[in-house]
Amino acid sequence: MRNSCYLAIDIGASSGRHILGWLEDGQLCTKEIYRFPNGMIPSPDGLVWDLERLLMHVKEGIDAAQTEAVRLAGLSIDTWGVDYVLMNGDTEAGPCFAYRNDRTNAVIPLLHELVPFHELYRRTGTQFQPFNSIYQLFADSLAERLKNVTDFLMIPEYLMFKLCGSFSHEYTNATTTSLVSADTGEYDAELIKALGLPAHLFHPLQRPGSVIGDYKGIPVTLCATHDTGSAVEGIDMAENLPYISSGTWSLLGVKTDKPLTDSASESGNWSNEGGVGYNRYQKNIMGMWVVNRLREELCPDMPFDRITAEAEGSGFDRTVPVNDSRFLAPESMKAAFEESLGCVPESPADYFRCAFRSLASSYREALEELENNTGRSYDGIYIVGGGAKNGFLNRLTSDITGKKVIAIPKEMTAIGNLKIQMRGGKSCLT
Repeated sequence: MRNSCYLAIDIGASSGRHILGWLEDGQLCTKEIYRFPNGMIPSPDGLVWDLERLLMHVKEGIDAAQTEAVRLAGLSIDTWGVDYVLMNGDTEAGPCFAYRNDRTNAVIPLLHELVPFHELYRRTGTQFQPFNSIYQLFADSLAERLKNVTDFLMIPEYLMFKLCGSFSHEYTNATTTSLVSADTGEYDAELIKALGLPAHLFHPLQRPGSVIGDYKGIPVTLCATHDTGSAVEGIDMAENLPYISSGTWSLLGVKTDKPLTDSASESGNWSNEGGVGYNRYQKNIMGMWVVNRLREELCPDMPFDRITAEAEGSGFDRTVPVNDSRFLAPESMKAAFEESLGCVPESPADYFRCAFRSLASSYREALEELENNTGRSYDGIYIVGGGAKNGFLNRLTSDITGKKVIAIPKEMTAIGNLKIQMRGGKSCLT
């Protein structure tokens, strides 16, 4: 048992984990003590999240952590961005929609009639994604779901509210909503008014490192509650190089001093999201989602090391545009690949090789844009997250981009979460 441990609760779209962190001789040590599956579930309203089950696992993991540590000095939760819970006082108001729910498709043109995307991008610097919170909230407004709503909480802030009773709006996660001003770093009141959204839902933003309450005597702290924000903060960068946070999504970007909202950034669909003392200039790439879905259809029981070994031995070298909308939430990922390719690959290995090469090719395209838009060239790139364990994809990325790949196959999001708790949010920008 260890004294003065911190607990990072890092929840992704497909799994969650509780990781203890403590210092030994000035070095951060970690231990995973609880892991659980996660996933969107179907409902009459489309895909939603099971909040009750998420909270159950959060609490069970905290209990498991307390058996490992003499004292928990703090805890924090990070998750994916954009999704939120509507609240009526202390009570949830309706389902928690998942970002792959297609409910925003019909309202996006209506929103852009009120605020053209060019103006929206100029104000917020957020890339277009059909699931951005701004479109979800506008859909809620048109469906009159906001009538009796007193607040909305992004998912990690909702889970922490259920632990400590405090409402909070954390900065890095708020920047995924497309409602935060790129100039002020606070919610954009004029934009909110133009869309007819209730002003009382949008509060001053709190920065990572803020202590918001306690759970069973354990301080509850806001980390960078958007998981990519914590992942980037976890990287010990010898120099400021681009990064790929590789998981269900691949988030490729670089730290900048301020948001870039110029025409090249807009046309390239680059996003500006909050960091701990810096801006994250990045874009979403479809990521391991396509690989995981192919595995579900083609070989659900095959270990990933065998999948990558067979893909490496395949001679199939065609690629698909993995960021095309057809790959976002298809009924069949296999069929989506076949439609894009215009042919049927001969073996599962061919599908996987195509997926890995397509990801690496999309990384090259994004890096070329990144260098043009920032006016800098980079000779290397950090890869963190679950995808960093994929040696074949790392080699493809190095070969196709011409960059040195620095793969860090650690739970970097949890490490960033822990670092922020330990130092109270002070920036470590390199």
